[in-house]
Amino acid sequence: MTGHKAREPAPDEAGDAAIEWFVRLREGKLSAEETAAFEAWRAAPANAAAFDEVLHMYGHLAGMSPARRTPPAPRATRGMRAAALAFAAAVAVFASHDEIALRLEADHFTGVGEKRLVTLDDGSHVLLDSRSAIASRYSAGERRLRLLSGEAWFDVAPDASRPFVVEAGDGRVTALGTAFDVALEKSGARVTVTEHRVGVASGGKTTIVEEGQQTAFERDTPARAPETIDIDTATAWRRGKLIVNRQPLGDVLAALGRYHRGYIYCVDRAICARRISGVFGAQEDALQSLAEIEASLGLRAIHVTSYLILLY
Repeated sequence: MTGHKAREPAPDEAGDAAIEWFVRLREGKLSAEETAAFEAWRAAPANAAAFDEVLHMYGHLAGMSPARRTPPAPRATRGMRAAALAFAAAVAVFASHDEIALRLEADHFTGVGEKRLVTLDDGSHVLLDSRSAIASRYSAGERRLRLLSGEAWFDVAPDASRPFVVEAGDGRVTALGTAFDVALEKSGARVTVTEHRVGVASGGKTTIVEEGQQTAFERDTPARAPETIDIDTATAWRRGKLIVNRQPLGDVLAALGRYHRGYIYCVDRAICARRISGVFGAQEDALQSLAEIEASLGLRAIHVTSYLILLY
């Protein structure tokens, strides 16, 4: 993909300072000197207006869960920067809580940009993508795992007396002598079979997915009819690549986001609904891939430090 990289809006000094003060206040108590400095800065009308706008936007956004809500459409430059800060603060609160809870629940976990091959007690192998986690509950009669986050590829050791089951979303994937990939999506999961077949139970029905096929399901709905796909394309993440063909931008950003130490969001739902095709570097080039997407779709981005990026 080619094109000129979009330029960020011109900086707003009062807005920048308001963002910095807001973050410092959120981090903890200020010293007496810092408090005096803050009050002196805020005495200027332009500074007070900028800080009040940050507080106003935070009041609207702080209660949002970034997994469920989309931030409002951009306004003027300073308003956009204030909204970005407020959303960043909300994201930080939810993300830190979620990651702590995830680490406590998971038996195996990968960080940003990390892949890990795990050997389970029965000799099965699991390759975890970046920002992915699983929990295992093996018993005498069943090998049960739960995909808590991200994406994983399972290479199952034969054991006819103990079914191998992966829970993902509200569904279950049962191995039928096989290797397969499971990826969590917005409200369900995507299943790709690389060897043999699996049974995917969702919405009260079970769908058999053969080698070289892929299916997906949403919460409380049956899995859609399996489709034949290119395995190398579907599992390109194992080689550090992301290959997409007319996929919604929101799904692409979610995949790239696993390789970025922070979060990438669309300001407008319509942006995330746009479809895109391409081959992107993930493991080492997430930000470069994002720049290519910006140029290709004519988007612009606000980088709130390196933690949060908003596309509009």
